[in-house]
Amino acid sequence: MSAPAPSPLAIVDAEPLPRQEEVLTDAALAFVAELHRRFTPRRNELLARRGERRAEIARTSSLDFLPETAAIRADDSWKVAPAPAALNDRRVEITGPTDRKMTINALNSGAKVWLADFEDASAPTWENVILGQRNLIDAYTRDIDFTDPKSGKSYALKDDSELATVVMRPRGWHLQERHLRDADGDCVPGALVDFGLYFFHNAKRLIELGKGPYFYLPKTESHLEARLWNEIFVFAQDYVGIPQGTVRATVLIETITAAYEMEEILYELRDHAAGLNAGRWDYLFSIVKNFRDGGAKFVLPDRNAVTMTAPFMRAYTELLVRTCHKRGAHAIGGMAAFIPSRRDAEVNKVAFEKVKADKDREAADGFDGSWVAHPDLVPIAMTSFDAVLGEKPNQKERLREDVSVAAGDLIAIDSLDAKPTYEGLVSAVQVGIRYIEAWLRGLGAVAIFNLMEDAATAEISRSQIWQWINAGVVFENGEKATAELARRIAGEELAAIRAELGEEAFANGKWQEAHDLLLTVSLDSDYADFLTLPAYERLVG
Repeated sequence: MSAPAPSPLAIVDAEPLPRQEEVLTDAALAFVAELHRRFTPRRNELLARRGERRAEIARTSSLDFLPETAAIRADDSWKVAPAPAALNDRRVEITGPTDRKMTINALNSGAKVWLADFEDASAPTWENVILGQRNLIDAYTRDIDFTDPKSGKSYALKDDSELATVVMRPRGWHLQERHLRDADGDCVPGALVDFGLYFFHNAKRLIELGKGPYFYLPKTESHLEARLWNEIFVFAQDYVGIPQGTVRATVLIETITAAYEMEEILYELRDHAAGLNAGRWDYLFSIVKNFRDGGAKFVLPDRNAVTMTAPFMRAYTELLVRTCHKRGAHAIGGMAAFIPSRRDAEVNKVAFEKVKADKDREAADGFDGSWVAHPDLVPIAMTSFDAVLGEKPNQKERLREDVSVAAGDLIAIDSLDAKPTYEGLVSAVQVGIRYIEAWLRGLGAVAIFNLMEDAATAEISRSQIWQWINAGVVFENGEKATAELARRIAGEELAAIRAELGEEAFANGKWQEAHDLLLTVSLDSDYADFLTLPAYERLVG
């Protein structure tokens, strides 16, 4: 007997948007409702399991590879499905939100892949969620253009053959969509809204274009969460009538727990797996979050002092490359967050040099591609990977059997010869306030001090403030990290921003609210799992 038809979802407290009826069709909402009915209960169980695992880490201050899945790791016979042609060459990927201008610029950027982001680079206002979906639908039908109202400059798509392949990133499992509710008044998980609307409207059209519905899966913490996604993919492909294995997913290894389950994650998704990505900023946030009360040996220094050459970060990235290539999957490197300046030649020179060094290292280590945050950085990264790959689409044949990583290597934070500094605390406060203010205005990707910041870097900022205070860190100037010191620095930063902007611009922003929220999530003894959870309660729209 077939399951009863799902109750239609209600759109709650949302202002109508232009052409939203093209996205929120009855058929699309019925699909999202069925995803919600079938899969939200398991999602809720897995979120509860995260809390249990975190409690165990707090008790033991350790992590290890899972004994119960040792047979999967030991079995050399299994591989992930071969990459489809559109995802075989991923040497440069550009990331960014799905507003209309970014959609056109990213597709035109010359990158092989565009990570179309509904997650950390997008504040989840109803407008961003729904119009972002509409922009992608329009892009695939070539019904998209944009004229900048300030400059008058017009943007249009290049020929299909020149466009990047889209890999869409839905929200993480922890976020709800408050504007879509079921008959009981329960919110639909944001991940199912983002995935469901995109897949329903675009899967068949993407196949006609020679591509497919491809996804990045964020904030994954275990192979059981990957298993849930795989079940969703199987159901979704049957629902719309496309072949199994059409969906491909790249999982961001951006939590410390997932780093111990890379092979198991690929195994669970093996018919739909495309690769793994080294999501470095969220990874650092995850280390602080999970080991925040583990004592001095887990205290991270300033964010910018934790480079990818730190021993525990090398262990993470080299294990990722070895794992991916052993199983026939792509290994994708981390973000180059530097923002070139078309007005400041020195800023440009520094940005280009740092990006080149970063991408040269990744290509030499065996990665098959990497991320940039700005179109001007695409040629820099492309040159680094071209030098290693040449005409080859990837370097999966480099098995990196020289790599051997022990469980303790991934959490050897104290192997890094660097300490938290007073300037690091000031920087964390500055970035935190400035990013949160923009997020509360609906912007998820923000250029701050010549770096592209998103929710992951804001999470590091507030987590380090929390950790340094709770660990009683004493800085090089003799000052101790305290709540009072953080409040003083935050007050000084707020006053500096007011002076910088002027009273009218300051009043028109969300500065006081951002200041207050940063201090709340940085100083509360009850550490919030994600900054975006309390921030979403304050997000208008």
